[in-house]
Amino acid sequence: MGTAISREPPNSDERYKFDTYTQHVLKKGQTTKQYEDEAKRHFIEEPANMKLLIVVSMLLTGFDAPSCTYIYLDNELRDHNLFQAICRTNRLDGDDKDYGHIVDFKELFGEVQEAIAVYSSDELDIEDGSDAENNVHLKDWLAEGRKKLDEAREALRYLCEPVALPREVEQFLHYFCGDAASPNALNETEALRVSFYKAVAVFVRAFAAIAQHLTKAGYSDAEAAALQNDVEFYGEIRSAIKKHSGEELDIKPFEADMRHLLNTYVQADPASDLGELGEMPLTELIIKTGIHDAIARKLNEKGRLSRNAIAEGIINNVRKTIIREQLTDPRFYEQMSQLLDDLIKQSRADAAAYEEFLRNAEALVRRLASRQPEAGVPAILHGKHEASVLFNNLGSIAATTFQCPANDDDKAALALRIDLAVREHAPAGWKGDQPKEAQVLTALFPILDQDREATLALFEIIKNQPGY
Repeated sequence: MGTAISREPPNSDERYKFDTYTQHVLKKGQTTKQYEDEAKRHFIEEPANMKLLIVVSMLLTGFDAPSCTYIYLDNELRDHNLFQAICRTNRLDGDDKDYGHIVDFKELFGEVQEAIAVYSSDELDIEDGSDAENNVHLKDWLAEGRKKLDEAREALRYLCEPVALPREVEQFLHYFCGDAASPNALNETEALRVSFYKAVAVFVRAFAAIAQHLTKAGYSDAEAAALQNDVEFYGEIRSAIKKHSGEELDIKPFEADMRHLLNTYVQADPASDLGELGEMPLTELIIKTGIHDAIARKLNEKGRLSRNAIAEGIINNVRKTIIREQLTDPRFYEQMSQLLDDLIKQSRADAAAYEEFLRNAEALVRRLASRQPEAGVPAILHGKHEASVLFNNLGSIAATTFQCPANDDDKAALALRIDLAVREHAPAGWKGDQPKEAQVLTALFPILDQDREATLALFEIIKNQPGY
């Protein structure tokens, strides 16, 4: 307890504030500095989890949070302090931020203009080598907001212009995800999807910035309704593309902010509490609930997709899983890729064929999840997943002089020997630490007949095993 607080009587206001702060704000054993440092870290690094930060005479200098877009002034600030405060919002943060908002509760506009005139002189900018580009410019937020919204909407329309008519969800899925039968389709269209995700984010945030003032910004009622419809439409298309391409988890860090904006400014469907199911990728949901429930809960929750579009969404998600995990067991995932190719070729022409496709797809997903090895793994390796992976891949790794044993029993013995060597010689926290990784390589080198190529190839497989 600080000296000043310890001198306060037990029932004083200052003591009450101190006790309330320590009991209800600080975690057990946490100091004030630790709490404040963690709050600032959240605000800077995880803005979606710290949307509002209230401070009194703090963070005016030496504090940089590019994601900070709004500052609410409810204190009498002047001159340097006022200028420093409003500058908290002028840092760029990606393509969707080019200015900050000042919400003035103290009617300090005149003071703001004076502060900017004093502290944004031409001489200051010339010294910074910026040719007056560092000046803080006050703009009409509503005019700027409309301009930004119109530009964002036009950019999104231009990006989606090549989508085939009638430009419903299936046409968007095909354009932004490609042909599911092509192994490279998702990679080839990835740049398109990223551009679309960014463009939707810019559009939604621009709409949110002036959503409560569309009439004042000059939009007619019909234009305002059309804008809201576009926000809702593109938000749904964005969600459908993420699920169809299996990228839902890949962009998860950005989801909380977008979900908040869409829920706030768009009339959404009634929410259903899925618990942990809502956080699962499609392949995990198939295992948890069965393929029909997974389709209804996630892939086709709006009920707008054809059987073929649903099938392509499943194919894309399975392929994404294979690509993501293939380094852990190249031989196994090569077999899974072949099974996926067979699944793609299967007919989906009628209801019976479609149901057979779904049954086979579910079986493939379950096999992927269990990482079921190929038939013929010797009994000595049963229950030893990492050694089984080594056994599966020893015959197919790149090699110069190393010869994989032809006999399965000898190959299994070699796999166990390698597995033991890794467990005995790999130091704690070795992955990503070059000197420690060298110790593992040194242990493998003689076992693989001092073949450098084979050692490096097998090391990559070992490094991607979670069990080591």
